[in-house]
Amino acid sequence: MGDAPNAGPGTALLTDHYELTMVEAALGSGTASRRSVFELFGRRLPTGRRYGVVAGVGRALDAIEAFRFGPAEIDFLLSAKVVDEGTAQWLAGYRFSGDVWGYPEGEVYFPGSPLLIVEGSFAEAVVLETVLLSIYNYDCAVASAASRMIQMAGDRPCIEMGSRRANEGAAVAAARAAFVAGFAATSNLEAGRRYGIPTTGTAAHSFTLLHDREEDAFAAQLAALGEETTLLVDTYDVEQAIRTGVRLTAGRLGAVRLDSGDLAEQAAEVRELLDSLGAHRTRIIVTSDLDEFQIAALRSAPVDGYGVGTSLVTGSGAPTCSFVYKLVARADDDNPVSPLRPVAKRSANKSSVGGRKFALRRRGPDGHAEAEVVGLGAPPVDDGNDRSLLVKLVESGQVVGRESLEAARERHRRALAELPQSSRKMSRGEPVLETLMLDAEGRPTLNPYATKEA
Repeated sequence: MGDAPNAGPGTALLTDHYELTMVEAALGSGTASRRSVFELFGRRLPTGRRYGVVAGVGRALDAIEAFRFGPAEIDFLLSAKVVDEGTAQWLAGYRFSGDVWGYPEGEVYFPGSPLLIVEGSFAEAVVLETVLLSIYNYDCAVASAASRMIQMAGDRPCIEMGSRRANEGAAVAAARAAFVAGFAATSNLEAGRRYGIPTTGTAAHSFTLLHDREEDAFAAQLAALGEETTLLVDTYDVEQAIRTGVRLTAGRLGAVRLDSGDLAEQAAEVRELLDSLGAHRTRIIVTSDLDEFQIAALRSAPVDGYGVGTSLVTGSGAPTCSFVYKLVARADDDNPVSPLRPVAKRSANKSSVGGRKFALRRRGPDGHAEAEVVGLGAPPVDDGNDRSLLVKLVESGQVVGRESLEAARERHRRALAELPQSSRKMSRGEPVLETLMLDAEGRPTLNPYATKEA
């Protein structure tokens, strides 16, 4: 199970106009070939979040591979006067030939974490900005929300059901990101086809309303899908629907779904009714605009699984991670072996830290993470408590970091287990780990992304 190389159409025009005007101007000034390092990071987490989740890495690698300007794209750019002839010729031969490092998929991140480091010529690296940000900002937002839901659900499975609450492309991406964070399945068939994610689904209220009697609808569904199917029981009268479903299956009904009302109260009543009818193995699935807070409130209810839609695909109130993609180092000429000069933005509230970074997860004697360490230059000598976070994703233009979604899911499970217990709190609070910034000599330095008092 995992991502397919070169999945989907070309991605070159999934970008902003100004990316190409910068290339044109840089080609004209002779600076386009200067070796440059870009960094994708977030200055802060959404308000109240304790950690973020890295997702979309595999999709980003596919996007880099598919970033090509074919005849149709070149014709459009010339006819719309976006670029001149010389720039169009350069774009027609575009192939990313640089290197990329990044946090692997499923890892957790914090303010200032260098999630992606892209090195190449200025021109070939800058044009990737928009497509990389669009993937990371959305996928990480969904995965971060999904992870909180999984934490609250415990050992009860969550199913992604948000396709109708997002555009068709985002729906597939959301299903993938949720699966990385621990969701068990999706209702989206394209996500199943493209990424191998388990799919599930039974019937909506319209199927019951189609039939003259609810019993006829249930009988038809059972005949098609078998006794292990899930019957939606709140179209008319919940108690009567449950009695009908249990009778039709002689107590062997797989599950019932509740989609309205006070879910905690209803679940308790339904469990009692099912048990009284001898349907002890019939599970109770709940839906209806759930989020992590509602799932937490249902932890003591006799619920066996959750279907989550709107809140998940909109990041549960944080539909973007506000990541940025900034130039942090560059050469002074186009000699490929020239040293790199750190550069940084100094704007108020939007500053960045110049220079190529390393990133470590510092752990205590008990194995729990204690800090996110981000520094310049060479990382400190590992004394056994620092876990390196950056891995090579692209080398000389070739993808080397592609992996299965199962590997990403397992990484996320390990990353969560490493965090302090306070990461599971739903109350508003600071990031569970502080980001420590080190200068090139390994000394603590001013951290513009700090969220705690020094």
